[in-house]
Amino acid sequence: MKELVFAGFGGQGVLTSGLVIADIAAAKDLKVTWMPSYGSAMRGGTANCTVKYGEGAIYNPSLEEPDVLLAMNNPSYSMFINKVKPGGIVLINSELVTCDLGNRDDITIYKIPCNSIANELGHGKGANIVMTGAIIKATGSFTKEEAIEAMNNMFAKKGKSKFAEINTKAFEAGYEAI
Repeated sequence: MKELVFAGFGGQGVLTSGLVIADIAAAKDLKVTWMPSYGSAMRGGTANCTVKYGEGAIYNPSLEEPDVLLAMNNPSYSMFINKVKPGGIVLINSELVTCDLGNRDDITIYKIPCNSIANELGHGKGANIVMTGAIIKATGSFTKEEAIEAMNNMFAKKGKSKFAEINTKAFEAGYEAI
């Protein structure tokens, strides 16, 4: 069983990033849950979601002890860093997580300048997709190819297939950033 928490402020795409990972897991016929949580003002307010996936039954979809944390801003990092289990993985948006990272030597922290990477690709709203690619590589749970296919299928179902090429580039850039 893997547990991931995606956190940031509304508009950064953390809920979408969680949905992408959930869809990738579902495409592999794993059991999966996605549980969102956000403040009253979505864009600019706090937002997070918990994704769990694995072979067996998921008895509690709520956040317990995540294997992976995606923190897109300082408040998100501060809120969730101490919940990450020993041996866990933390991915931070290095352009917005500027607080003291502490001294947890029992986790691996990846610093990804996802805003700059997305902007360089001409995909200003794609920082979350960059981070999704980084998560896939850091966890090793899925291949790059199956993750990209599931991601593009998810967006196609939402009528957003026109973004497949740029999302694929953003995903691959995040994958290579690890």
